[in-house]
Amino acid sequence: MANTPQSKKRARQNDARATVNKARRSRIRTFLRKVEEAIASGNADSAKDALRAVQPELSRGVTKGVLHKNTVARKMSRLSSRVKAISASA
Repeated sequence: MANTPQSKKRARQNDARATVNKARRSRIRTFLRKVEEAIASGNADSAKDALRAVQPELSRGVTKGVLHKNTVARKMSRLSSRVKAISASA
């Protein structure tokens, strides 16, 4: 339990940041789910649009410290290749 005023304040700040980061992660996951659903449906146009929408969200997650840079790079690469494969087959 926090005893000093500084540690009490840090506990409050940590709770506030955790709430913001949780919301941010949830928002990113929603955008990722939309891309996954578009890929699963096989609709190349909606998959491209969803991919275009998720890119800035993932980048924002990196700059805000919610996600690691390499994690986002890996996700973007894999999603891009899957969308490209759908576009090629359509």
